[in-house]
Amino acid sequence: MAKPTVHDIAREAGVSLSTVDRVLNGRADVRPKNAERVRAAVEKLGYVRDTHAANLARQRQYRFVFVLPEGANHFVETIVAAVQEASGTQVIDRASVEILLVNAADPHAVVDRLRTLDLDALDGVAIMVPETPQVRDAIAHIKSAGIYVVAFVSDLPNTRCHHFVGIDNFSAGQTAGALLGKFLRNETGSILVVTNSMVARDSIERRFGLDEVLSRDFPKLKALPTIEFYDDPQRIHETLSHALATHSDLKAVYSMGSGNAAMLDALKENSVAGELVVIAHDLTSVTRQALLDGDIDAVIAQNVGHLVRSTLRVLRAKCDGTTIFEAQEQIRIEIIIRENLY
Repeated sequence: MAKPTVHDIAREAGVSLSTVDRVLNGRADVRPKNAERVRAAVEKLGYVRDTHAANLARQRQYRFVFVLPEGANHFVETIVAAVQEASGTQVIDRASVEILLVNAADPHAVVDRLRTLDLDALDGVAIMVPETPQVRDAIAHIKSAGIYVVAFVSDLPNTRCHHFVGIDNFSAGQTAGALLGKFLRNETGSILVVTNSMVARDSIERRFGLDEVLSRDFPKLKALPTIEFYDDPQRIHETLSHALATHSDLKAVYSMGSGNAAMLDALKENSVAGELVVIAHDLTSVTRQALLDGDIDAVIAQNVGHLVRSTLRVLRAKCDGTTIFEAQEQIRIEIIIRENLY
């Protein structure tokens, strides 16, 4: 049986082809009665729109922007590489993909950079910055212009973004707690918890997940208050040296964010590299080598290529008003050790 066409919809609804086109494209200049007739005909005939063909016919060109933290961050470097790789494959889908780097530690600087976006020519934004009142207001302004916004890697729940693409960070923290507990089974001691900033939602959720598992399943292990590094290598060195000197029962380090290179250097300078259990996040050139060298015991990772491709699919689906397949877009937590390093 032949698939129904727009001509079939027009005949069934008793309206013109132009009216059908306006309804299918979400335009408002259609009488409510006629729009209802078209929607009823679509449902009755089982019409499924070929958005790819429709976009080609209209010469539709998507424009998407990834807003990412600037500075020395090996994880962001892997994301940039994945965006650049994916953008080449998106040409057939008529998509232009750009990267906007921002000073994520300064919310006012983030807002200033977001103001440089040409909202009249933009379709969607994927944003990876901490949630602050200033950022929430900027995202609300972008959304008010009819642009779709996806929270990327770290959720922004109070901004009411159109979607979140990333792992469940609370579950990632629970995973870290379970790994530490199993690596340190039957031992008693402290765990040093470090991250770049606790303003980032992913670090907050990971810390909550860690604490829940340790308190429930491994009460002999005590997670120390989180230490923030603020992208300062000197602070990392001083903090780790102080922690090692202060906590004689220190058994492990859990790194919830970036700054792993300086952390690993500090552990080597204090001659404890390989002696403490170290759990980190995200597979980068630094964490990969540390796994090979035995300086990191496990990395809790997420497939960066999947992250980027999923974000582009979600943004296109939002623009086209089509269904997002949640199972396909679910970003899974991976546990990488030296023996399964890919």
